[in-house]
Amino acid sequence: MLKASLRSHLTLWFAGLSLLTLLSVGFYVGHIATEQMKQASGNALLSTARSAAVLLGEQLRERQLEVYLLSRAPHLERGDLDNPLILRSMQLRTQARTEYAWMGVTDASGQVHQAVNGLLVGQSVQARPWFQAGLRGEYTGDPHEAVLLAKLLPGLPNGEPLRFIDFAAPIRNAEGQVIGVLGAHAHWNWVTRIVESAAMSHKGVAPDIEALIIDHDGKVLYPEALVGQQLAANDPASPGWTAGNGYLTSVVTVPTPSSTALSWSIAVRQPLDTALQPARLLLYKLLLLGVFAAVVFALVAYYLALYLSRPIEQLAHSAKQVQNNQPGAHFALQHPVQEIAQLGQSIDAMTQSLLAKERELQDANASLEATVAQRTAALTQANAELMNLATHDALTGVYNRRRFDEKLTEYSLLFRRTGRPFALLLIDADHFKRINDTHGHAVGDDVLRQLAQLIQLSTRATDFVARYGGEEFAVLLPEIAKPDTPEVVAEKIRTAVADALFPAVGDVTVSIGVGLADPADNHHTALIKRADQQLYQAKAAGRNQVA
Repeated sequence: MLKASLRSHLTLWFAGLSLLTLLSVGFYVGHIATEQMKQASGNALLSTARSAAVLLGEQLRERQLEVYLLSRAPHLERGDLDNPLILRSMQLRTQARTEYAWMGVTDASGQVHQAVNGLLVGQSVQARPWFQAGLRGEYTGDPHEAVLLAKLLPGLPNGEPLRFIDFAAPIRNAEGQVIGVLGAHAHWNWVTRIVESAAMSHKGVAPDIEALIIDHDGKVLYPEALVGQQLAANDPASPGWTAGNGYLTSVVTVPTPSSTALSWSIAVRQPLDTALQPARLLLYKLLLLGVFAAVVFALVAYYLALYLSRPIEQLAHSAKQVQNNQPGAHFALQHPVQEIAQLGQSIDAMTQSLLAKERELQDANASLEATVAQRTAALTQANAELMNLATHDALTGVYNRRRFDEKLTEYSLLFRRTGRPFALLLIDADHFKRINDTHGHAVGDDVLRQLAQLIQLSTRATDFVARYGGEEFAVLLPEIAKPDTPEVVAEKIRTAVADALFPAVGDVTVSIGVGLADPADNHHTALIKRADQQLYQAKAAGRNQVA
């Protein structure tokens, strides 16, 4: 592997440190500029949103007040809903306000008595939300598509459906009783023009901004392309704007009359790329300046390193000659730099000493290699014995519980990855406590050892046999296809034990629970639990059973 010289290291360190310093400063300044630009853009959007919300709120209050004042006109309080002066008053309002698409009066049952241009006269609007709300008080409603007026009014040039917002107020007689409702439908594009005009007035301050109207649930009402989409409102703890989903967004609630249930907000947003573009340009300039300065520092560092490293490189060359047993090695014993002179003298002395010690070291190495080989062989054997003790049960010679848990985890992971099923057998010696109590624990240990041998002889080479605990054994079957299904293997083990003769005991039987791996298992303990439940069923069925 080719290693860099001292000169290269010094040059790289000086250049790297200067580059790191300049880049860190550049990123820090760029971060501050980005945050300040974000703050300034967010405040500009907040100002735009507030202007639009205030303007829209004022217009909505004026229309609601206009409808309310018209509903309190003297000729309406007299109770004659067919008075021509009512129609004349509504015509004057609609002529002065082009935003009105329809205005009319109904009686308390919802029948239209008079309306501008005669639209809907004689028809019932009892089912319309604006009428029902107007009976109870002043009302300003969310936008909706035209229903009864859809076929009576000309459509929009862009083909979009007609959408209105409704204003309504109850008509009361001199006694204060509600005798009807005065309703008005304003074109939805009147509202959108108000919002757009307020947003356009700030285009020069914040380019590429977009104004949206959202309802109380956070769903977009305008523009048409985003209608129904969800837009989260500002966090109350935020400064009035948020940055997320690629936009800088400010949301302001429209101030509406407290007498109405209308709850709108104006959202003004700007792409983050546009808002932060000046700060990013500044960051790029700072980074380019940092790279240029780092190149200049690298050149200066190179010439400084050349002066300092040359005598050390000469010493290194001479040391290389000594290493390769080449003649002509010369170490400068005198040098203006005290440390370099001392280094030359020390290397010269060490060279003489190393040559004298080399032969002694060769002899010692030969002896050491023989000792190491002997110790390595002993250590290998000891490790093998230790591994056997760590993974096998000392009494029965089969695998122990720790190795069983590792193997079960391995099978479970393989099953999840490949879908290859496997089975678990839990085997418990019947009435084993009686054997220990009657014949002693030494005989019980002999029984356990014989049981382990019988289980191993009754299973395949690919099966995994372990002592699970006490008189209980576990067998993992990685192959469960016919003819050696888990039930067949389990029955083979049970028969082998039942037919065997145990010295000093006689007959011994086992109960076996069979569990199959299930893709729905979240953990391998679920398989153990199923096999354990089956083992208890085998015990409950009279023992010497396979469940």
